[in-house]
Amino acid sequence: MFKSLSLKVIIFGFIFTFFSSFGQSFFLGLFNSSIRNELSITHGQFGSIYASATLLSSFFLIWVGKKIDDVNIFKFAFLVTLLLSFSCFFFSKISSVTILFLAIFLMRFSGQGMMSHTATTTISRYFSKSRGKALSTGWFGLSSAEFILPVLIIYLLTIYNWKNIWMSISALVIIFLPIISYILLKNLNLDSREITNDKNYKDENIKQWKRIEVLKDYRFYIIGANMLAMPWIATGVFVYQSFILESKNWGPYIIAQSFMAYSILSVITLFFSGFLIDKFTSRKILIYMNIPLLLAAIILIYFKSPISSFIFLGLIGISNGFANVLGSSTWAEIYGVKYIGSIKALTTALMVFATAFGTALFGVLIDYGFSIEQIALVSVTYISISLISLFVIRKKLNPIIL
Repeated sequence: MFKSLSLKVIIFGFIFTFFSSFGQSFFLGLFNSSIRNELSITHGQFGSIYASATLLSSFFLIWVGKKIDDVNIFKFAFLVTLLLSFSCFFFSKISSVTILFLAIFLMRFSGQGMMSHTATTTISRYFSKSRGKALSTGWFGLSSAEFILPVLIIYLLTIYNWKNIWMSISALVIIFLPIISYILLKNLNLDSREITNDKNYKDENIKQWKRIEVLKDYRFYIIGANMLAMPWIATGVFVYQSFILESKNWGPYIIAQSFMAYSILSVITLFFSGFLIDKFTSRKILIYMNIPLLLAAIILIYFKSPISSFIFLGLIGISNGFANVLGSSTWAEIYGVKYIGSIKALTTALMVFATAFGTALFGVLIDYGFSIEQIALVSVTYISISLISLFVIRKKLNPIIL
């Protein structure tokens, strides 16, 4: 399916999305208890520090992430690797609330932000006709990490001190990633593109938008509103799952068990979405992305049976599978790939911001006495408005052909 250099780009994307997991919420959350015990802070204090550090990382990502458009890809990847290794080492030195804030900022910026940004931007720029399949394959790196690392880390925490684990991660990053990046990227440059024999595919003839031009395009805001639904709603659900359990009177393990449905359907959707995008384009698939998320929120409003938890999280998993690929391929299709790093830096930063926003919004609504059904209704309203707006402009999403 993929030739030599193409395969190397995909393997690079897979590895970098895998290593981005060290800055993802699911991974950092595994150390929540250890850190709170170390610093004697509450859940609320940890959550506030986490959200504010995440928010700050999103602003930095907007400016630093765009440099990928101007720097040799291997050099950029090497610098990101150094930053990630340092961030992991710094995380092992947490001894106060101030250092915790800086450590979370560095991990969210280098891991969730720059690692995933480097992977998806490189794939989006290199591939044209096979972009969907390439992105979906690359994102399997993160899915693999979500499957492997929680069990592994929980086991390691029974043997080693959590700080020693982070020092080992830092060493692994600095030893492994530069070598593998050099092997995979040494023949790749900013102008490298997938070779296609399809004469009807004219990806290089579309208008190449700069970020300032994108910000003046009304379509960006409507698409963006749809893209941001998944991160803020899903993050709110994940962070406040205990509130959902209490509200629905479900058993303590129901949502944890339901994550199996989330993971399985997310991976299945991730696999098929690549083929669907390459066949029908991201622009046509985009309208369907948040329909499962909408149905999930409706189920949360009207159903209380424990079995509904599996359906609820399974539907979120479907939207997540689509969102991972569409979040990169859509922008490349509409705005071109010449300045895709700058555009993706902005959209990734907005995604990171949305995760902080979701955590804060759910918390505020809960504090004001909103039930989980009422919070779900807020989510339904947001998704519906953004979906209707997208439906109205669905025929205006084609790129400008020069």
